[in-house]
Parts: sequence; C-alpha cells; structure tokens
Amino acid sequence: MSHEPTLPAGTTSVPPGDLLGTHRVLSPPGAMPQPAERLDADPSREFSTEILVDVETLNIDAASFRQMEEASGGDLKGVERLVLETIARRGKQHNPVTGSGGMLLGVVRRVGAQATDRGLAVGDRVATLASLSLTPLTVRRILAVRPASAQVDVEGTAILFHSAPVAKMPTDMPERLALALLDVAGAAPQVARLAQPGEAVAVLGAGGKSGLLCAAEARRRVGMEGRVIGVESFPAYAEELRALGICDAVVVADARDPLAVRDAVLPHTGGAGADLTLSCVNVGGVELSAIVATKDRGKVYYFAMSTSFTAAALGAEGIGRDVDLYIGNGYAHHHAAHTLDLVRGSEALRGLLASRYG
Repeated sequence: MSHEPTLPAGTTSVPPGDLLGTHRVLSPPGAMPQPAERLDADPSREFSTEILVDVETLNIDAASFRQMEEASGGDLKGVERLVLETIARRGKQHNPVTGSGGMLLGVVRRVGAQATDRGLAVGDRVATLASLSLTPLTVRRILAVRPASAQVDVEGTAILFHSAPVAKMPTDMPERLALALLDVAGAAPQVARLAQPGEAVAVLGAGGKSGLLCAAEARRRVGMEGRVIGVESFPAYAEELRALGICDAVVVADARDPLAVRDAVLPHTGGAGADLTLSCVNVGGVELSAIVATKDRGKVYYFAMSTSFTAAALGAEGIGRDVDLYIGNGYAHHHAAHTLDLVRGSEALRGLLASRYG
C-alpha cells in the first residue's frame, strides 16, 4: 500500500513525497529514513508533505555526545568536526558508533500544502520529537558546543516528515531547558504506565536528566505506600537527588557493577528486589545491573540508547531471571505535554533542571 497522499485539487507542481519520508532515502534502496545510511537533505527540493525548519540548536543524544567527547579526548573542536563529518556524509546527525541522534530546536520556514494539518505556521518556534537519526539535516556552521547540556548551536536546515512528531516551544520556561526536557519526553509517560501504587521502583542513573524525570514520575505513581530507590554513581548528583526528597533512599553505586547495584537496592526492598527497575544510564555494560536489582517476575525498563538489548535478553536468560524487559520508546501519546507538566508541578525539580540545562 502506498503512503503517498492524494494531492488536493489544483496542486500539481510540487510532488507529495512519502508520509514516512522514504523519498529522501539515498541509500540503501528500500530503507526507511532511520536505518538508512544516507538521506537527501537538500532544502531546495520541495515536497508538499514536508515542513522545512531553520535550525538553531541540536540537542545531541547523551550516549552519542559522550562517545564523541571520548573519541575527541574531550576536545570540543573534535566534537564539532565529528558532527559536521557525520552530517556531511549521512545527511543526518546519526552517530555511526552509538546509532543514536537527538533532536533539534528551530523556526518553521516553510509548510507544505499537505502538511498544514500539523497545526504549524511559518515563524513558529518548534522542537522536533523525532530523532535526528532520521531527520534530513544540513549544517552550514557550528556556533557553539555546550557539553553540560549536550547541545550544539548551529546554522542549518532540517526537513520534517509528515509522520514525525513535533512540538511548539513553551513560553513559560527557558528554551534550552524545554529542549533538554523534550529530548527525553518519552520516559516519564512510560513510567506512568509501568509503575503501580505501592510498588518498589529502582532508578539507575537517577541523578541524570531522564533519571530525575523517571524518579519524579515513579514517586507520583507508587504513592507514599511505595518506595523509590535512586542509584547514582556521581556523589554530587546523589546529594542533589537527596535534597529533592522524591526518593526514599539514594545510594551511590556504579551501574556497571551488577553486584554492587544488587547489594545497594535489595536492602531497601526487603531483600526481594524492585518491582520495577528503570535504567537511565548513558553507558554500555549496565544491562545486568538492572536485572539483578529486580525481583522475579518484575519489570525492567531500559531508556538509554546505549543499551544492548542482546546483552539484556541473554543476561536475563543466563541467570535464570524471569523479568519483563521493556525497550524505551522515545515517543508516547502526549509525551511532550506530560513531561513539561511534570516539571511545572515541582519547583524544586524545575529549579535543579534549570540550573543544569536552562
């Protein structure tokens, strides 16, 4: 079945393109935009189902930014070079090592005739909620690299497909903070689905951006009868997490050490393990830590893009642990509004996030 929509009467000069963006795939033939090796990001080519955006900031996925920092020895000029090389080669910011992308902030320049149903107009300030790993992108130059927030200010253009989620920027918080929150907007609403009243929830990487949101959402869902255990490897982040007061216990442990994580979590769950463990750590090798911290027939949710789902599945099998494994989907219905409202509802959480990302 074709995904190409029917052209409205009188519109024949601009081709529609495919709603899923396959018309922008250059290689390999038949690929979807996300797994494709290379996309056509030429903004001069018009398709009536597309939206063209002038890009101001790239919010790079945490795992991707960390990898580029390490590959560059901490040299931000090296990060610039890797970003420009990736975009020039692939037509998108799709890290070839981590496989992840990020999202962007920009201003709508053009709305195709068959994209008006998206509710956007020229001049709207928007954030894309679809990964940079599938967004056709050109960057003329990089203006600044901000490692604390994994954000890169640029001059460039991006093409949004009809199927790609996008949100207008809120006006009641700094744009850099809103962009940072929208980058991980899928996490909190999915925790809301998984966490049940009275449960024990462990959050690995609880002091980071997605970890803070997951811990706050877990607190709302399990209630005072439940327990939220934050696991954080950085002592400074652990102290900030304690000060927030959303966790019943905060422990410092390296998520790459499964036995240390297990021994840190179990005493706070009566020795049974967590009903739900949320892994928000942006490094590899932490898959088993989440599993051993979880009780038999519990649930494990992996949000970080650094997760190896092979390691998670085979790791659970290898230690005979019957747990349900959930892949962190970056999209959920109404996820942008959910996440922004979560932060608006807590002055302490908003203040902490603003101090880091605003």
